[in-house]
Amino acid sequence: MAINAIKGFFPDGVEAFFTDRLEGVSQRPYRGFNLGDHVGDVPSRVAYNRDLLQRACGFERQPLWLNQVHGTAVQQDACPVLDCADAAVTQELGLPLAIMTADCLPVLFASRDGSVVGAAHAGWRGLAGGVLEATVEKLAVAPATLVAWLGPCIGAEAFEVGPEVREAFIRQHPDDGAAFKAGRGDKYLADLQQLAANRLQRLGLVEMAREPACTFDDAEHYFSYRRETVTGRMAFMICRKS
Repeated sequence: MAINAIKGFFPDGVEAFFTDRLEGVSQRPYRGFNLGDHVGDVPSRVAYNRDLLQRACGFERQPLWLNQVHGTAVQQDACPVLDCADAAVTQELGLPLAIMTADCLPVLFASRDGSVVGAAHAGWRGLAGGVLEATVEKLAVAPATLVAWLGPCIGAEAFEVGPEVREAFIRQHPDDGAAFKAGRGDKYLADLQQLAANRLQRLGLVEMAREPACTFDDAEHYFSYRRETVTGRMAFMICRKS
């Protein structure tokens, strides 16, 4: 099934979903349920997949799709629309927030009382730049009252990076060095989920869940930019039910 409900984690009144690449009408190299309209896929196929997504999730409107650029800008509600953003927050009922990924880490947020939700796209650049900190700030509640779900991303055994990536993190927080393992030559293997969890814990979040799937390793279910370069995008969505 291309659309998966996240059950048993978020508070009542909040619903969350994520997609995989199964089903859908996109053809190779975007085979399956591609939701990215910026990757070269036929626009009518992306539109069909997005319409199917809206109907299957029971959304009254299309999700709030962002122009993601690996930055730290946060879209607040639906208007005014930012030219680019890598996170979104809202208190609005019935407004689904969406993040697209193909290896980067999706993070979905909700307050424990369900009054506000958020979504962030966290590749290594966004993480190091502070996209999670910016999102938590815009959520505007005490961090300890938030819950965060860390979705599928490229796993710690597959995400090979250069020494400059490790340096970008340990320059800010030396203890982040534990999220890197020595790889080939001067390369390192980086654990995106752990780097994100470290940052959220420093902010004061205490309740987190992780989906352990590796997008790079599981070609049947997930798009992976690192594996395929030209590929589709999954979506990770959260909404306050109207």
